[in-house]
Amino acid sequence: MIMKTEIKEILLENAKEYFKNALSSEKTKEYNTSVTLFFKAISSLCDLYILEKEEITPSNHSERFRILEEKYPDIYKIIDKDLPFYQDSYKARLDKETSNMLSDDAKKLFRLLNINI
Repeated sequence: MIMKTEIKEILLENAKEYFKNALSSEKTKEYNTSVTLFFKAISSLCDLYILEKEEITPSNHSERFRILEEKYPDIYKIIDKDLPFYQDSYKARLDKETSNMLSDDAKKLFRLLNINI
């Protein structure tokens, strides 16, 4: 069984990796990739936040959204606003503004969790 501290470390490292690679994709104007990776960073950070507050990790998107909506509406508003852009990344060409918005949202969550990036 994976310990809570190990899960926290995995979520943190994943979030940082997604964020770093999203920034690289943004620099090369690969905005669909950057949006996807920023959203994955946001999701990992949300899971880390839930783990710290609730002592559980959501098993899927639905559980993550439900917990955030019920208990942490400010964070829920961020991820709920960003989800459609992540979903659009499969079937649309995304732009720099969208990428920047998700980047800013990821940065907000890093700050909220007191994580240096």
